[in-house]
Amino acid sequence: QVQLVESGGGLVQTGGSLRLSCAASARTFSSYTMGWFRQAQGNEREFVAGASWSGDYTYYTDSVKDRFTISRDNAENTVYLQMNSLKPGDTAVYYCAASRLVSSRMSQDYEYWGRGIQVTVSS
Repeated sequence: QVQLVESGGGLVQTGGSLRLSCAASARTFSSYTMGWFRQAQGNEREFVAGASWSGDYTYYTDSVKDRFTISRDNAENTVYLQMNSLKPGDTAVYYCAASRLVSSRMSQDYEYWGRGIQVTVSS
């Protein structure tokens, strides 16, 4: 069982930055692909960014490329999402998730989920 707890969300103005953190309980954290997803009100949950077990391979949805950066610290069992140049369209609940599959963008491939954290970008 893997427990995931997100932190770092909040309210920010357009163009601002936030860094989300996700702390994991698993001693085998480094064996999981880690992903960030988001769900805006009235929308389906969508993939945002993912990182391989080592963090050497990262991948993003097109709408956040060049603005968001995912990274992980396996010694601290933590994955991060640095979000820059935020837009109102980034407003959503952000979730971190863990998967045993490699490079997945599909929410159904992720076995463990955090409770989510709100990010609100004001115009």
